[in-house]
Amino acid sequence: MDASKIVRRFLVPSPAITLYYLAKSGAQISPKAEVELSPHFAIGRQSVVSSFTKIKSSDGPLKIGSNVSISTGCFISSQYGGLEIGDHCLIGPNVSIIGNNYKYTELDTPLENQGITSKGIAIGRNVWIGAGCVILDGATIGNNVIITPNSVVSSKLPDNTIASGTPAKVIFKRR
Repeated sequence: MDASKIVRRFLVPSPAITLYYLAKSGAQISPKAEVELSPHFAIGRQSVVSSFTKIKSSDGPLKIGSNVSISTGCFISSQYGGLEIGDHCLIGPNVSIIGNNYKYTELDTPLENQGITSKGIAIGRNVWIGAGCVILDGATIGNNVIITPNSVVSSKLPDNTIASGTPAKVIFKRR
């Protein structure tokens, strides 16, 4: 880990990060949230990040749109594949959005020594992600989608749908 990443991650106090993003983009980030100060991170106007949420973007681009509400206890991490969350999204409590995966092709090599992959994640506009959901690397969520609580999304969900389950499947088309 390079020195600038260490300074940004560990030595910049949370209230300073809260004030920085408030001044830069009008976003409200709780001082009790853990948000990295990173050149890869952008957050839109009027977005809110609640307490005990962790957002990591030092290893890849992470763009959060305007009027996005991220509830308490979430974990959001991007890698080199990137992560984009559209405008007007609601992210419920304890949601995990994980932008990487371990390689696992070599049986004789420990998983942590095989490296990672990162396809990226795209979340459309006006999406509601229920409490406890997990969004995995490679997922694409269309516009106007609702994902029921405790679902796991690992593939593509089309626009205007409601999805549920592990893995999440479309259960209803919104009209």
